Amino acid sequence: MNEGFKSINKCEFSEPFKKFSQYLELAKKKSNIVEPTAMCLSSADERGFPSSRIVLLKSFDEKGFCFFTNLTSRKGYEISKNPMVALCFYWERLLADELGAVQVRIVGKAEKVSAKEADAYFLSRPRGSQIGAWASKQSCEMANREEFEERVEKKTADFDGQEVPRPPFWSGFRVVPSEIEFWQEGNFRMHHRAFYKKDKLHNGWELSILYP
Repeated sequence: MNEGFKSINKCEFSEPFKKFSQYLELAKKKSNIVEPTAMCLSSADERGFPSSRIVLLKSFDEKGFCFFTNLTSRKGYEISKNPMVALCFYWERLLADELGAVQVRIVGKAEKVSAKEADAYFLSRPRGSQIGAWASKQSCEMANREEFEERVEKKTADFDGQEVPRPPFWSGFRVVPSEIEFWQEGNFRMHHRAFYKKDKLHNGWELSILYP
């Protein structure tokens, strides 16, 4: 994979997405990587205080990287106030050599997916997860676990014998990247770093090779 780190000033718009796809498909084949689509999502509130959590990548293309969530959760609230976010993937021992770890950092703007996209993904979820989406007041305090379990029971009864619709407070975000960095582990911390930044016209990328 090192040939992907040549020193190039300009590159095609699809290049970093193709590179990401290659790494992700490789990660999916590795038995030591339990959750290859796990990514750290970092957002910040209106005061600038950051928060991070692990979410799952559900789809991606050249438009961006998608995940789904309760819009009233902390991350949903923070994104509504400040849509600039960061994603980070880390795959241990991804490549064939002795070290072989790969990290991908993505910075961009989170935009809500369409209702059609949100509906389609929600419909694909297990019924228990659909019920849970209705029952959970995500990120809010609760008196005890029993309170949540009672809400799950109630929602299960409410939707008995019928399809569970997508809650109006549940949707997804697409992170439209402005920066993508690929980090590949090297011996003696002599790592490889390829940094892609959208050019001003947004019709391509500028590629820089960074010191490790």
